[in-house]
Amino acid sequence: MDKLHISISAESIFSLGPIPVSNSMLTSWIVSLALALWAVKVHFDLKAGRRSAVVFFSATLIESLLQLIHSVTNNTKRAQEFLPLVATFFLFIILGNWIGLLPGVGSIGDPPIFRGATADLNTTLALALVSVGATQFFGLKHLRFAYLTKFFNFAGPIQFFVGLLELISELAKILSFAFRLFGNIFAGEVLLIVIAFLLPFIGPIPFLGLEIFVGFIQALVFSLLTLVFLHLATLSHQDGEEVIAHGSTGR
Repeated sequence: MDKLHISISAESIFSLGPIPVSNSMLTSWIVSLALALWAVKVHFDLKAGRRSAVVFFSATLIESLLQLIHSVTNNTKRAQEFLPLVATFFLFIILGNWIGLLPGVGSIGDPPIFRGATADLNTTLALALVSVGATQFFGLKHLRFAYLTKFFNFAGPIQFFVGLLELISELAKILSFAFRLFGNIFAGEVLLIVIAFLLPFIGPIPFLGLEIFVGFIQALVFSLLTLVFLHLATLSHQDGEEVIAHGSTGR
């Protein structure tokens, strides 16, 4: 590595017509393709009746995620409903985090051809928008228009003000989701680049384990927060009071 190259924003490496393609976008496509090929492999193995290692690992992973979701929702039907979204978030984010740790990512080319998928604020912002948007979708799906009274309550000035705060809180979740994930992953990649520049080969090794752990934790935190917000959005007012009462009794 002849020089230290750090850019807080993703850099364009080629264009598809009028659409510029950044290095993080290319990496996101690779992650998406890897997940798609994995799903196809599992599908054909199951169809052929082959109990391969891939099928066993996939079944164990999905079962673990389903149990985790059920422990939050305490509702089998609701857990199965949330599983595709939560599992997709977890798998995409953890692979997007870890791919930035591979040799050559961030160092091959000038600008680099590859950049960690989640080390780009555009990617994490898109994930945050999908997460918060899905929360509103499931809230409306389960509670219909009663869900909107959470934000637009004209029963009195206090209720109106509380609803306004709830609306601001939902918008703030987008920034919180996006910057938390981006900040942690980008900071980790910068640390590895700097250490590799100062102490090539050996220097980054102790930090790789730490960044693998951080990548896992960040994917888990994003998925769990999305799950909790989905669960809360689909609770009716009566259900919410029961949850609070149960929590108070437990304490």
